[in-house]
Formats: sequence, structure tokens, C-alpha cells
Amino acid sequence: MRQLVLVLVVLLGFLQFRLWIGDGSVAELHDLRGRIVETEQELVRLQARNSALAAEVEDLKTGLDAIEERARSELGMIQSGEVFLQVVEKTDETKTQ
Repeated sequence: MRQLVLVLVVLLGFLQFRLWIGDGSVAELHDLRGRIVETEQELVRLQARNSALAAEVEDLKTGLDAIEERARSELGMIQSGEVFLQVVEKTDETKTQ
């Protein structure tokens, strides 16, 4: 009887070790669930970015307005007959002098 109790206590100790510390433990499960949440949030962010990029590509393929807007903002291009004006605001150092 004493040997049976000893075997059962050792078995219980081993199972408790696996439950709290070993592979597939409660702590590892909690960590994996947190990583799943982070991955899902990253996936949502990347899907929104991909949708915006797909819309921009479609707009650039079909419309000249998007191409013109990009040329004006990124390349500083102007149409013939237009005058380019650049406004430079005073910084704090310039205002005090």
C-alpha cells in the first residue's frame, strides 16, 4: 500500500510539473494566446494598408488626376501657364532676431 501511495504522489508531482512548467504548460498557452492577438492586430493593419495601396494603384491606372496630383506634390511639377509660389514661414529663431 505504501508503494502505491508513493507511486501516485510521484505521478501527481510529474503531472503538476508538466501542467505548470513543462511543454504545453499553462504559461506557454497564455503566451501563445497573447501572440495570436498581436498577430491578428498586425494582420488587420496590413490588410488596411494593402487595401489603401490597391486603391491607389487602381486610381493611378485609370485616372490622370491622380498622376497629376502625384507629379505636383512629389516632383514639384507645374502646368504651362502656371506660376509656382513657395511660401517660407519664419522660424522662431528668425522672429526673435
